[in-house]
Amino acid sequence: MSSSPSSRGRPRDPRSHEAIVGAVTELVTEVGYAATSIGAVAARAGVGKDTVYRRWRGKPELVFEAVFTTTDHAPVPDTGTLAGDLTALLRGLVDEFQAPAAAAALPGLLADFAADPVLKARIRSDFLAPAKERLLVVFERAVARGEIAVDTPVDLVLDTLAGAVFFHIGLAGEDPDPELPGRLAAVLAKGMEVR
Repeated sequence: MSSSPSSRGRPRDPRSHEAIVGAVTELVTEVGYAATSIGAVAARAGVGKDTVYRRWRGKPELVFEAVFTTTDHAPVPDTGTLAGDLTALLRGLVDEFQAPAAAAALPGLLADFAADPVLKARIRSDFLAPAKERLLVVFERAVARGEIAVDTPVDLVLDTLAGAVFFHIGLAGEDPDPELPGRLAAVLAKGMEVR
């Protein structure tokens, strides 16, 4: 996923994008969130700072996209059951949160989000949209199979998925049990099932 596209100038070079995202992940892992700067990212990626700022408004959005949207392009799971699909989504989320760059970035990102309500709103509206779209596909299949009602609240379920993983890994600092995705998925599927 990328941040809001710009219609000005020449088309973006996907190689620059990948170089920038890779540089962010490396730097955050090596020096931490606070010491990672747009200048350092640009230098490591071999691009100018203007190239970075044309794609992202600032460091929080850049780091969030580089570190916490890695599962956005994975195929939407289709296991044949809601619990199976949620388990697959949760496994991806656990892997994302367990990555060294995520552990290094999370405290600084949380502080930046808390200090800037506009940034927090933009992260929810722009950057979480692909995760919501993937969950909608899972829900549409579950509705078609009669597992859940049409009016199941996607935003609330997405918050619950991310919140549970965030709590276990980000706040509690636990190395999650390999069964965590399946157990969380079973609880959520049971809570949403048509009665």
